[in-house]
Amino acid sequence: MKTDGATPGKKLRSDISAARYRPVKTALVTGGAGFLGSHLCRRLLGEGYRVICLDNFSTGRFENVSDLTDYQNFSLIVQDIETPLARINESLDEIYNLACPASPPHYQRDPIRTMKTNVIGAINVLDLAELTGATAFQASTSEVYGDPLVHPQPESYFGNVNPTGPRACYDEGKRAAETLFFDYARTRSVPIKVARIFNTYGPNMRPDDGRVVSNFIIQALRGEDITIYGSGRQTRSFCYVDDLIEGFRRLLQTPENALGPINLGNPGEFTVLELAEKIIARTGSRSKLVFLDKPVDDPQQRKPDITEARQCLGWTPAVTLDQGLDLTISHFDDLLRSRAASAFTEAAE
Repeated sequence: MKTDGATPGKKLRSDISAARYRPVKTALVTGGAGFLGSHLCRRLLGEGYRVICLDNFSTGRFENVSDLTDYQNFSLIVQDIETPLARINESLDEIYNLACPASPPHYQRDPIRTMKTNVIGAINVLDLAELTGATAFQASTSEVYGDPLVHPQPESYFGNVNPTGPRACYDEGKRAAETLFFDYARTRSVPIKVARIFNTYGPNMRPDDGRVVSNFIIQALRGEDITIYGSGRQTRSFCYVDDLIEGFRRLLQTPENALGPINLGNPGEFTVLELAEKIIARTGSRSKLVFLDKPVDDPQQRKPDITEARQCLGWTPAVTLDQGLDLTISHFDDLLRSRAASAFTEAAE
C-alpha cells in the first residue's frame, strides 16, 4: 500500500526493512495513526521494535500507517483511548500517549471529549503501564504555558492559562494529564517520561489540520489568500518532525529518575508574518495576505528554553525552518497533485 507522502514513505520503508526480524522491545503508541504517532511508529519499527498502534481515527488517518500493515512487527487496534486498554494482553516495554486532537479547530469541535481524552486517556495509559511495568510517555504541550508572561519558556514556568476559555479543554486537559503522570509516579512507582512539545510540522499533517504551517502551505499551493489571524507579529518556534521524534527517543533512554517535564522544540523564533512570507517565496505563490481577528487566548509569543534538553538528552534540532518547509511543501504538493489526478480519473470514468 502507498502513503500520501511518496518520498518520506520510501525512505522510511527502507529504514524499516533494515530492522531485525525479532523485535527488541514492544511499544504501544496511542494516537499512532496521527501526524506525530505515525512518524514515531516508523521510527520504532526501524529500531527493531514490535509496534502496536492504537487509534480511533477521529483525526488520525489510515493513510499514515497503511504501508506499515505489511510488517509482521506492526499491528493496528481501532479503539478510543477513553476505553480501558485491558484488551492489550501482552508484555509491553513502552507506552507512548499521543492520543488527542492537537489543532484548535479539532480540539474545540468537541471540547468535553477533548478533556475526557486527555484525562481518562491518561488514566487508562497509566493503569496499563502499572499492570505491565512499561514506561509511560506523555506527549504534553507548550500550551501548558498558555499565553506566557515569561519568555522564552523554561520547564519551571507554571504558565498563564485561562481555565474557562475556548482553548482550556486542551491546555488544562494536558496540564491535568501531566498531574496524573506525576501522581502515578509518586504514589504507584510507575516509570514515566513527560515531554512538552512546541509547534511541530512536517509530512503526514492533515491538509485540513488548521495549524499555521499546513494552512499556509495549502493556501499558497492553491493560490488562495493566506489567512493570518491577528497582526502576524505573534511569534512561534517551529520544529521539524524528525527532530522531535529524535527527542522522544532520547528522553526514553534517560535514567529512570529523569521524569521530565522537558521542553522539545526548535528555539528559532519567527513571527507568523515571516512564516507566511517564507512559504509564499518557497512555493512561488501569488497568494495575498489577509488579516482576520485573532482568536481568544491565542499566545502572543512562544519559544522554548531547551537548556534541559541540551544538557540531559544531548539534543538540539538539526533541521532549519527553510529545510523543513521545503520537505513539507514537497509532501503537500505531491498530495494535492495525487488528489487532483484521482479526481480527474474518476470524472473521466
